Amino acid sequence: MPYIPKISRRPLPEAVPALHASPLLSRLYAARGLQSPEEADLALAHLLPPDGLRGLDTAVDLLLDAIGNDRRIVVVGDFDCDGATGAALAVRGLSMLGARQVGFKVPHRVLHGYGLTPGLVDELIPSSPDLVVTVDSGIACLPGVARAKALGWKVLVTDHHLPGEQLPDADAIVNPNQSGCPFASKALAGVGVMFYLLLAVRRRLREHGLPGMDADLSSLLDLVAIGTVADMVKLDANNRRLVRAGLARIRQGRCQPGVRALAALGGLDLAKLTETDIGFRIGPKINAAGRLEDMALGIECLLADDETRAMDLAESLHAINQERQELQQDMLQEAEQALATIGDDDTDAGPAVLLFQPHWHPGIIGLVASRVKDSRHRPALVFAPSEPGSEELRGSARSIPGFHIRDALAHIDALHPGLISRFGGHAMAAGLSLPAGHLPDFRAAFQALARAWIEPESLQGVLWSDGALAEHELERDTALLLQAAGPWGQGFPPPLFDNAFHVLEWRVLKERHLKLQLALPGSSRAIEAIQFGGYAGRPPPERIHAVYELQTNDWRERRGVQCLIRHLEPV
Repeated sequence: MPYIPKISRRPLPEAVPALHASPLLSRLYAARGLQSPEEADLALAHLLPPDGLRGLDTAVDLLLDAIGNDRRIVVVGDFDCDGATGAALAVRGLSMLGARQVGFKVPHRVLHGYGLTPGLVDELIPSSPDLVVTVDSGIACLPGVARAKALGWKVLVTDHHLPGEQLPDADAIVNPNQSGCPFASKALAGVGVMFYLLLAVRRRLREHGLPGMDADLSSLLDLVAIGTVADMVKLDANNRRLVRAGLARIRQGRCQPGVRALAALGGLDLAKLTETDIGFRIGPKINAAGRLEDMALGIECLLADDETRAMDLAESLHAINQERQELQQDMLQEAEQALATIGDDDTDAGPAVLLFQPHWHPGIIGLVASRVKDSRHRPALVFAPSEPGSEELRGSARSIPGFHIRDALAHIDALHPGLISRFGGHAMAAGLSLPAGHLPDFRAAFQALARAWIEPESLQGVLWSDGALAEHELERDTALLLQAAGPWGQGFPPPLFDNAFHVLEWRVLKERHLKLQLALPGSSRAIEAIQFGGYAGRPPPERIHAVYELQTNDWRERRGVQCLIRHLEPV
């Protein structure tokens, strides 16, 4: 059964500071930890300078040497949207800064595995690179870096993932999360780290009056915005500035042809594109290539300058994404069927969910783990063979607040050496590999650790509300104000409100969705609302307590407002 969340209101300081001319936005910003109007100012002029990034000067030296001496540079990306946008950004940006021999290589999920592996390095030998630059990976790729160095190549690692106990023997490492790095924003995505490195290279070129110093790197901010949103990193003030600037360029139509093509195939109006559109309509199309095919397709789409070529590549990505959606739905149905058979006394029961089917696709397990985690409010680990018939399993883990999933894997690895082949990730998401025969022992060890580490109250999901809206605030102008106040996202959640309502009218759409006419107590004014997937075969209560987003409703050229209900319960 899906968990029933507890509704709580976000705490506010005793005195809400005037963070915005709108009292409502001041309240929302204060609830998200902002303390001064400067923190709410998302102008690029307030972007953190690159200086604080450890290893930056050495990295700039490597790139300037490669550019100045016409050396061969190969950018090694990753097979997710952050890695794809970061690789495209690096190729475009380095070319703008004067590099004449710059290409890219991206690992294949099945053939190579994650990051710069020795096998991937060996495939680069025919191109004889002088410098290998990793994007969104590399910090855990010790064998691959060692292999590249043994071949006499320079290696520059740019990454944002948490380092292990040992760092790779690279010529330079730029990662805000490496030990001793004073850079104030630890939440940069891989594409953000690369953007900062390009800024630092341009600054050095300007200091010496060298060619490339006038490169307009702001023209690449659409890629930074897409990769940052798609990777679901925390939208701290610095990331919000990057995303807002990238969104502004997209809305003005000043984006890469591939981005325009992907938006068009999603039926999106560029002028109205939001961070939600990136997260659910554009990012998944790029991600699908790395999940099912070869992410080189996604990078080529983002690098295409010809509109026709960009559209052809975008259509291929769109088709792959449709296949991904079908696979995901089948796997989710099988996952729910498996969960329905687990009793409280079964060995599989526990505070975590671990699922495996031998026919599941390794490129989809992360999506399934995320959906299972959301529906059950439990840490979820989903496994599949790394390739058909393989005895190696690949696992993807998603967690809940209060349970650091990478630390959990590290603890198990220390207690049971050799049980896990490889692992890495963050507090809320991680990946791992292990032999198929180790899965029962891993399952037992993980459930035991979850029982010891997870407090029972952590398994009660909380739906955080920003309080009630007054009747005069339930207007289109308020919805537009909230939309313009973004970007909202991970770590800076979109506003949710809660009110008691009378249900004036209701009907069912497409046999699953509830369309409602609501009114505040004591009022007869009808307020439109919709709850997707909300129809359970019976009428809604006459009086409800609803948690909702306030959004514009422009269906069929109308200019209205509606409450998008996230949860309702009877009053």
